[in-house]
Amino acid sequence: MPVAGNGEVLVAAEVSAISAGTELLVYRGQAPSEASSPAEIPALQGGIGFPMKFGYSMVGRVIDGEPDWLGRRVFAFHPHESHFVAPVDTLLELPGEPESAVFLPNLESAINFIHDGRPLMGERVLVLGQGIVGLLTTALLRRFPLAELVTVDPVATRRQRSNQLGARSLAPEECDFVGHFDLVFELSGNPLGLNRAIQACRFSGRIVIGSWYGSKRAEIDLGGRFHRNRIQLLSSQVSTLDPSLTGSWDKARRLQLAKDSLAEVQPQQFITQRFPLGEAARAYELLDRHPEEALQVVLEYSAC
Repeated sequence: MPVAGNGEVLVAAEVSAISAGTELLVYRGQAPSEASSPAEIPALQGGIGFPMKFGYSMVGRVIDGEPDWLGRRVFAFHPHESHFVAPVDTLLELPGEPESAVFLPNLESAINFIHDGRPLMGERVLVLGQGIVGLLTTALLRRFPLAELVTVDPVATRRQRSNQLGARSLAPEECDFVGHFDLVFELSGNPLGLNRAIQACRFSGRIVIGSWYGSKRAEIDLGGRFHRNRIQLLSSQVSTLDPSLTGSWDKARRLQLAKDSLAEVQPQQFITQRFPLGEAARAYELLDRHPEEALQVVLEYSAC
């Protein structure tokens, strides 16, 4: 068992969320060989390659260390494991239930996409991909007075959830829009989705690319509509902020906004499977072989 030092606590894990997009790239060997673990998450060290200790969404209770923190439930950007030591200044205290808090990283990503896309009143918006990040982005976009919000996903159950959030959700073969949308979020994880985004985007429209494709490659058509239509391609990743916002926003403020949004979004509704830590292999096998059956898979630590 690790021992907490000065300014640190020992946390007993309760629940952690598997990030199906990022973690499966590593699981499948599709992470770029030059990729490294995010520097802003100290618990993840070294290169991204299998085998490694991964994950970045953990909720647990403090059981040792700094006396003022004993018994507190906390969130940590930390890999999947039953116990860990962390500096107290890297933890976020949680008043609510643990299952909603494991969505904090993805909810913060959704906020980052919206900050980068900057939807305007009356715009037509398209979201490609209704996995967890796509659904959370859709849930937040419903706050805006948009003229139209359309989502696309090949999985029928995800389209149903998207419709319940208030969007009009279509299968890929039904999405035949040309030059219709002011703003497109490409969150499918499939690089071919970028062609669909370009096709659907209107003159001077914006495409926010939130997907991490890893080493996956696809032919992108930049010689057709893209060439003459002044379409903007915006890369968006949560580890940084748009420099134009940093006068008033920082990561702490954005994470606090994600925390404050949990009660409204109620993301725990998207949990489809729970596995004890000892059956983690089954969880990853499900996500790898039958992604249409799973949305958010969590690991539980009650027996640890």
